[in-house]
This record gives sequence, C-alpha cells and structure tokens, in this order.
Amino acid sequence: MEPHDVPLTAAGHSFRVRVYPAPEATGPTLVWVHGGAFMFGDIDMPEADWVARELSTSGIPVVSVDYTLAPLDAAAALRPRRRPDDGAPAWAPAAGEERPRARFPVGVDQVVAAFLWTREHASSLGSAPDAVSLGGASAGGNLAAGATMRLRDRGAAGPASLVLAYPVLHHALPAADDELQSLLPSVPEALRLPPEVLTAINVNYAPDDLDNPHAFPGGHDLHGLPPTLIVNSETDRLRSSGEAFAAELARAAVDVSVVREPGTLHGHLNEPGSAPALRSLDRIRAWFDQARPAAAPRLSRAG
Repeated sequence: MEPHDVPLTAAGHSFRVRVYPAPEATGPTLVWVHGGAFMFGDIDMPEADWVARELSTSGIPVVSVDYTLAPLDAAAALRPRRRPDDGAPAWAPAAGEERPRARFPVGVDQVVAAFLWTREHASSLGSAPDAVSLGGASAGGNLAAGATMRLRDRGAAGPASLVLAYPVLHHALPAADDELQSLLPSVPEALRLPPEVLTAINVNYAPDDLDNPHAFPGGHDLHGLPPTLIVNSETDRLRSSGEAFAAELARAAVDVSVVREPGTLHGHLNEPGSAPALRSLDRIRAWFDQARPAAAPRLSRAG
C-alpha cells in the first residue's frame, strides 16, 4: 500500500500525518517526528520519508507527523546555506509558501494528537494500541519525548517505547566531555551549534517555557517513561544531551539503550542509503525485535 495523508487538528492548528502501512506488519507501529531546529523540515525530507519507507518495508508501520513549525525569528542565528535552485537560504520558505507557524506547546500537542490517532487506528495498521511507540530525530526527538511527558502527566496510556535519534532534550546543553570536545573541531561550520545559536533556537521555540518539562524534558523527573533507545551521532555537539538524558533515565529506573553511531555528524538520517544511516535503521529494527513491551503502561511518576 502507498503512503497516504490524514488531516488532523490540535492546539487550534490543522496539520497532517502521513501513514506508511507495512506490507506485512510485525506488531509494533512507530509515530515518527522529523527534526529541523523546530523551524524547518517537513515529512518529505529523508529523515522523515526515507526513514518511514525503510521501516515500513521491513514490517513496522510508520505514522509521520507534519507538525506546525515554530516561527522563523531565530533563522538568522543560523549561518545560511544556499539552495541550488534559487540561491535562497536553505532555511527560507519556498517561493509562495505561506504556512501558519506557532511556538510551544502546539508541536507537542500535535504529536500527542497524532499518537492518540494512531492508537485508535492501530488495528488497521496490523498493530495493537499498546504496541505504538513514539520517536523522532533532533528537534523531533524533543517533541516525541515532550509528548510522552505530557501523556504521563495526564495519567494517559503512553507509548510502548521511545526511539530518539540525535535528540536535543535540554534547553542548555550539558557540557561535552573531553572525548567529544576533541572531535568537534572537525565539524563543518554549517553543522556547528555554539551556545548562542542553540539558545536562539530554543528561546524561539519556547520563549516562556524553557524550564517546562514538556518543552525540554532533560533535567526533570523522568520516572514512569517507557523503555527508550537513543542513537546519537558521534561527532555532534548535541550528543551530550542524548547521553545526559540516557543517564537521567537510568537514574529514574527507566530501561534505556544509548549508542553512538560511528563516523557520523548531526542529522545523519538525512543521508539515505549511507552506511551509517542504514546501521541506525538496523538498530531501530533490532530495538523493536528485542525490546517490544507486551503492553504500553499507563505512565505515572511513581518510581
């Protein structure tokens, strides 16, 4: 079956999900959220579309979320790259594009809505409501984790697991250790995230809510979250956030698996067909094969 779009509404904004059915569903379903500094990206980028197609082909239905992006007020903080077609900055909207934008908590609420919609329709995907997981990459990993915290704090049934690729989970990055610091000088300038750039991005997304655990879960009470897989890019300043979050989950008695993908920069799932991207997808497949819970817990803070 070909992917198809479904319109949804949440937090006063219309958005859509793209459903990628599996030819032979194996049990789990994944709600997946793309990245892009909260301001950029869409469900056609490789990190969304290629990932969803690869996983669905191997038996894991995917529901990709085209959430409402944050305003472009912080775009100038990023050193612009040029699109080859028209010479415009890569972060600029396409010519004639007029899409509504909104800050936190709209994106989180839309991911929650997409997750609940997927649970409701899980049987049509060959899955069960309790076998639906949440995941995302970079800012999308933040939104997936924030949505899970929101569900937990509502006392609602949450995802069977979390799958996070090179996520940003802290509004202020934890310090990079000596090993990571030694790698960072090799990062291309366009992929560097010095503190002032990350601060601008995060303040643009959640200006009044940086300490809200639904906006940036890192550093908060993580008891009751589901088993979590974190795949970090090796040479990536955001790696310190993923590693710190893994340690915080372990201290909160949450089962967690954290790996560094060797030889990768931030955003390596946007390199379809590359050996590191394929390895990361194999890790996600193995996660579902080996760590699928029998049923999604009703999340709570009780440790």
